[in-house]
Amino acid sequence: MTAPSRPRGLRGLALALRESPALWWSFLYFFCLLSGYYVLRPVREAMAASDDLQTLFPQALIDGFAARGVALQDFVLQFLFTCVFLIMLVLQPVYGWLVSRYPRRVFLPVVYGFFIITLLGFYAMFDSGVPGRGMAFFFWVMVFNLFAVAVFWSFMADVFSNVQARAYYGYIGAAGTLGAFLGPLLTGALVQRVGIANLMLVSAGFLSVCLLCIWRLRHWAVQREQAQQLVSGEAPMGGSVLDGLRLIVREPLLRWLAIMVVFGVGVGTLLYNQQASIVRAAFTDPEARTAFYSHIDLAVNALTLLVQLALTRWLLSRHGIAPALLIPALAVIVGFSVLAASPLPLLVAVVQVVTRASEFSLFKPARETLYTRVDRQWRYKAGAAIDTVVYRGADLSFTWLHKGLSLFGSHVVFIGGVVVAGLLTVSAVGVLREEKTLPRDR
Repeated sequence: MTAPSRPRGLRGLALALRESPALWWSFLYFFCLLSGYYVLRPVREAMAASDDLQTLFPQALIDGFAARGVALQDFVLQFLFTCVFLIMLVLQPVYGWLVSRYPRRVFLPVVYGFFIITLLGFYAMFDSGVPGRGMAFFFWVMVFNLFAVAVFWSFMADVFSNVQARAYYGYIGAAGTLGAFLGPLLTGALVQRVGIANLMLVSAGFLSVCLLCIWRLRHWAVQREQAQQLVSGEAPMGGSVLDGLRLIVREPLLRWLAIMVVFGVGVGTLLYNQQASIVRAAFTDPEARTAFYSHIDLAVNALTLLVQLALTRWLLSRHGIAPALLIPALAVIVGFSVLAASPLPLLVAVVQVVTRASEFSLFKPARETLYTRVDRQWRYKAGAAIDTVVYRGADLSFTWLHKGLSLFGSHVVFIGGVVVAGLLTVSAVGVLREEKTLPRDR
């Protein structure tokens, strides 16, 4: 179904907000969710980059590595990402049990309530200077980022139909981008005045607003389910805690989605890790490196917001998900090919900006619209498994792959990235082929 022609940009956003009260609350929900996350993201990055191992790791862990002749400081990221993946393997069945046994009105507040309560715990840890708090916080933020966002998009697929999703998801993504702007600004303005511990309370405040948005949006989710005679989210889904992983193995579309996520994460991880090496060599002082990264983040958010307001809705409504999946994949191939020939810091920054902005503004909204056309088991169980276990498994795998490729220099890393980007394009074509078997709207 093709949406009628309508204004783009801010005029289109204003019209959409007048048409759909649910969009207001979805806008506020995603804005607060990403504001709360981006308040904490700089803290996570600072912890992971800290030279003070006692702040990051418990002393017993440092001593354990030293006793075996291993310098933990040489494998900080590899160790952290390995642990995050193992944590995901443990938490995925717990999440599967929660969504199987309890209705939406219970498990959505439980997920966000858990994150709020643990933030209060981190407030106490940072306030009292508990050793090893950096590692625990790094793990928590990585889990929070994936689970909280995955739950958000699953819930949006309860609230909006496929036609509405293609019209609105770009705007909802723009709300998140605005939150991504606000979060770091708040951290920069407050951290020197109130300290890191109090930033936990700021983030908890944003998540509390998310709970209010969930409560208000339930009305439209129920209304849509009743109008289209869908299975109600107000009743438990039932089934096994491992249904999500089983669905991925069984269903071709979910398999292709999982493969696409693996290679999408792969190109991002290779670029992020190699960028860190290039920037470390190009900029000798921490202040210059920090400025370089801040400029990249600003450019990414600005380009993402521009595309979300001006292009995403038009592409998805007029042409479906194919351009939104293939344009980012092809852009990555071109970008990595250029970097393989000339891995200069400025070119790395440009490719990083284009890659991340196209992922946030096109790739992610296109992928999430698919879940509006499938049943709730797919989006809450299989979709969450893809966004958590599969995502972090790919992150871990390519972190170690980069460690090996980097021994041969930047050129080899980026040549490997071209291959991975090619596989990303192939997997996107596989998704598009299977997408044709889905009903047009639900």
